[in-house]
Amino acid sequence: MHRIHILIAMDSHTLAQGARAVKDALLKDLSLAGLSDEVKVVETGSLGIYKKGVVLVVFPDNIYYTGVTVENVAEIVSEHIVKGRIVEKLKYSKAPGTEVKVQEKAPRFGKQLRVVLRNAGIIDPESIEEYIAHNGYEALGVALTEKKPNDILEQVKASDLQGRGGAFFPTGVKWGFAAREKAEQKYIICNADEGEPGTFKDRLILEGDPHAIIEGMALAGYAVGASKGFIYIRGEYHMSIARINRSIEQARENGLLGEKIFDTDFSFDIEVREGAGAYICGEETALIESIEGKRGEPRDKPPFPPSEGLWGKPTIVNNVETLANIPQIILNGPEWLQKLGTEASPGTKVFTLVGNINNPGLIEVPMGITLREIIYDIGEGIPQGNGFLLAQLGGTTGGILTAEQLDLPLDTDNLRKIGAGLGSGALLVVDDTHNVVEVVKNFVEFFNHESCGKCTLCREGTGRLYELLDKLVSGQGVLKDVDLIERLAKTMMTGAFCGLGQAAPVPILGCLKYFRQEFEKMVNTEQKSVSAVV
Repeated sequence: MHRIHILIAMDSHTLAQGARAVKDALLKDLSLAGLSDEVKVVETGSLGIYKKGVVLVVFPDNIYYTGVTVENVAEIVSEHIVKGRIVEKLKYSKAPGTEVKVQEKAPRFGKQLRVVLRNAGIIDPESIEEYIAHNGYEALGVALTEKKPNDILEQVKASDLQGRGGAFFPTGVKWGFAAREKAEQKYIICNADEGEPGTFKDRLILEGDPHAIIEGMALAGYAVGASKGFIYIRGEYHMSIARINRSIEQARENGLLGEKIFDTDFSFDIEVREGAGAYICGEETALIESIEGKRGEPRDKPPFPPSEGLWGKPTIVNNVETLANIPQIILNGPEWLQKLGTEASPGTKVFTLVGNINNPGLIEVPMGITLREIIYDIGEGIPQGNGFLLAQLGGTTGGILTAEQLDLPLDTDNLRKIGAGLGSGALLVVDDTHNVVEVVKNFVEFFNHESCGKCTLCREGTGRLYELLDKLVSGQGVLKDVDLIERLAKTMMTGAFCGLGQAAPVPILGCLKYFRQEFEKMVNTEQKSVSAVV
């Protein structure tokens, strides 16, 4: 039995900061001190702390260290591990302790509440034994041996879990469409093609708790009658791909994937398919086209995937975060999830908190939390005392929130009323040192690059919007350009073929709504007077 555990975050960010070398140095110094049998060093997923270098936690003391380098290791071992004295200069004082409340059955980190991230930073994500020790695959076992497929479907419906990929469509309703289809073959697809700038929560979920996704997919397969699953994942997510592939193999070796799982008649297996970096493949039908080996372009709908999806068979496409919720709903019951959020939006939401923020990172909060709480309590405010200008909620296609909405409870109903949404899970904070028009131009440049070109409104519209915004930024614009930007954006929103073209105008229209005067200020003074005469 080890008296001390040192958890070291091994995610893409910390690896780039030298986490592997720090781990090797830890193992070496612990061995030299004769402590290898007393102290266990465990690789884990993201601890949610970003831009703080290599992060590790010493348990049972619950001390977080950040910015750890190879040169710091000897001091941590000699002072903290041997003498019990905390190395204050490396201690991360802002890292809250973990509190688990019985009625929530989810760990709290200050104002955070972890359901999806319950194991991230706690277990070794490459160990199926550690996942099982934390109630892993228990929900699948209960479902297959004690419940019928319709029981699982009804539990998910009753929970009112809404899809966490951006659309927030009720998960149980979507499953119900596929469940009632009569087909010899059905599919479950996990959409891990995370292309929104600033959004990396799915990557960190996969890196921190890959077995939760596998278990969630198997439960979905049982509920709708599917025997095959695919995880479609960004090709750049090398660690996520490696960990999910390893986890799939472990699940097969332990009889948790494959034929007759838990000695029942249910069989289910999963394959990983890597994307090639096309943003449009985050749209479910473009993703399906890509898996089939075709160019990633959206399909005409209807038919919708639950009735006619992959290779013409009933197919459920769910986001990583959505699937990670499923095992906990089956274990704890649908009422449990409803108590964690609001009536309109039960449960929690995972965000990547980025931009002009003192404490960026990965967070999970109950639905209904306010933007002020996220920015000033969890994020610790804006650097250098700058003022708050705006927040973009839900990725680059997300809505714009201003100081007027700082105390608005964040759930689907409240956000819908102001033309915004929770989206993909990125929360970008922008301070008042930035020019709104330049910020919007940056967004549109991305959409122009990522448009698949299938429909004219998106292909030509994004390019024209970029040109008009560039004219304003370069001082060549006229007043009528501002009106043209607005008209074109509205036309794209109502007439574009898929979600990219329909959502690309959202931040433009949001900024025009709240900051129109900033656009008009960018108009060339000479041109402005000419326009007025004309």
